[in-house]
Amino acid sequence: MEREDILAGIAERLAVAKRVFVLTGAGLGVASGLGTFRGPDGFSRRAASTARTRYWRNRSFEQLASLNGFHADPALVWTWYNERIEAYLAAAPNAGHRALAELQDLVSHVVVATQNVDGLHTRAGSRNVLELHGSIFDVKCTGDCVPRGTSFERLSGPLDLERLQHDGCDGLRRPGVVWFGERLPQGALLEAQRESRQADVILVAGTSAQVEPAASLTQKYRSETLLVEINPEPALRHRTPLVLAEGTETGLPAIVEALQGSHRD
Repeated sequence: MEREDILAGIAERLAVAKRVFVLTGAGLGVASGLGTFRGPDGFSRRAASTARTRYWRNRSFEQLASLNGFHADPALVWTWYNERIEAYLAAAPNAGHRALAELQDLVSHVVVATQNVDGLHTRAGSRNVLELHGSIFDVKCTGDCVPRGTSFERLSGPLDLERLQHDGCDGLRRPGVVWFGERLPQGALLEAQRESRQADVILVAGTSAQVEPAASLTQKYRSETLLVEINPEPALRHRTPLVLAEGTETGLPAIVEALQGSHRD
């Protein structure tokens, strides 16, 4: 199918859709200068050479993004995350993020489930965002003073390493992201599963959608649901002909523009 035909087919279904579910991944951040190395989330292009070897200061990403690694050297882990916080704050939402925010004004119900922890969807204006891997700006405690997995503090910048110890608790402040070996936040995951199963259209943007449990969000839906993929390296061609093999920074705005054109017609 030609690109124009694909866009017309997507716009036609979006024009009558009542519920749209969007699953996004690290590919959405590429145009914002963020990398796509495989892991719980992405990192800055400034670390591209390091990301290729999956090491930082002689520590593997798996060590840094794990509870065991944190207990072994919490200051070092926070130093790494503080660099990432700075990179994410320096990044700006790109055209793909903004297009998804605009989609909310064209479809009555849009939910974005993201595997990214950078907060760019919210900064772009998306209102219904499910952070499947948590947020790098949230802080949890390793102790028992708050319910396990609950964030108790929101960062506006890097954490002061003098504040590692949680006040009045024997626990330590830790990043509010999902680490290797940890389960996704069950509330967000269950809501995402419910939304994907009820959606009229599912947009898979900037993710291969091959790793569970996020992959199931693009597999378990109603037979009449339309599945769309926007990805430079498509992984779902065997399941849908409506594939835009391009970056989300061009594919998502093109979809919104096509939908706006169908409304004018």
